[in-house]
Amino acid sequence: MNGPSVRMLELLSLLQDGRGWSGAELARRLATSPRTLRRDLDRLKELGYPVVSERGPGGSYRLVAGRAMPPLLLTDEEAVATVVGLRFAAFPQVEGVLRKLEQVLPARLRYRVEALVASTETASRQSGLDLTVLQRLSMAAYARQDVRFSYTSRSGESSVRRVEPYRQLLLGRRWYLLGWDVDRAGWRTFRLERIAELSVPGSTFRPREVPDEPVSFVRPGPRVTAEHAVVRFGAPVEVVSERLAAEAGSLEAIDAGSCRYVTAADQWDWLATTVAMIGVPYRIEGPPALVDRTRELAARMVDATKSFVA
Repeated sequence: MNGPSVRMLELLSLLQDGRGWSGAELARRLATSPRTLRRDLDRLKELGYPVVSERGPGGSYRLVAGRAMPPLLLTDEEAVATVVGLRFAAFPQVEGVLRKLEQVLPARLRYRVEALVASTETASRQSGLDLTVLQRLSMAAYARQDVRFSYTSRSGESSVRRVEPYRQLLLGRRWYLLGWDVDRAGWRTFRLERIAELSVPGSTFRPREVPDEPVSFVRPGPRVTAEHAVVRFGAPVEVVSERLAAEAGSLEAIDAGSCRYVTAADQWDWLATTVAMIGVPYRIEGPPALVDRTRELAARMVDATKSFVA
């Protein structure tokens, strides 16, 4: 028979899968007596784990949500997935959680985490996002409550918005809120890092029918405006899609040997460098700001090589 500590960990692992277990099933899985099982269950309750029991012929034991958060028991794969996911989350609150988790990771798992992080790059990491804003908008959307906030546009103009929140979308490196703008009587998207002074007055709204494809409100159509960049690649869409994070925009085939990339990126230095690194012929179709920035970067690269002697 396993020792008491090992047996309790195995018991907790079984209960954490969310299903109800009969006493006979648990005793059989743990190779212990019903009396010892009841003692172990009482000990878990004393440690803060909300174990409930249902009496009768179909009675069972299960773990439910409690008022406090007791320690979790994770498998190796769950522990690695949790730490790696938090490493790339980039929320300010994550650092404290990571320190706690990494302090208790066994050496074999710490090595696996370090290997994964060292060999992984992501362009979808959102920096500077206030997790409180994300949480409050989520709760307001779920409860169908109106929100008020100050919003700074791309041009730097600030305005007060009254919005019915519906969805939060993570596209590329940005979080967006899709909501019904009350004063403008239409669907709008808002970048979360541009939202300030968020308040939830408590008033509710009657749900509207959400557009079939909320992402289309963020992703631009195949057109050129002052805010949309369009790049034509001289390579099949399958080739370009393997090298480009197309979730930041849209990538569509033109013919068998070329494709077009459309994005609402507003960091022209980043975009000019990114499309050049794809490694296939391309032509910028707009806007002028991206064309100018690409020329500046190209000239800078040429100047950087003038003094080089092979």
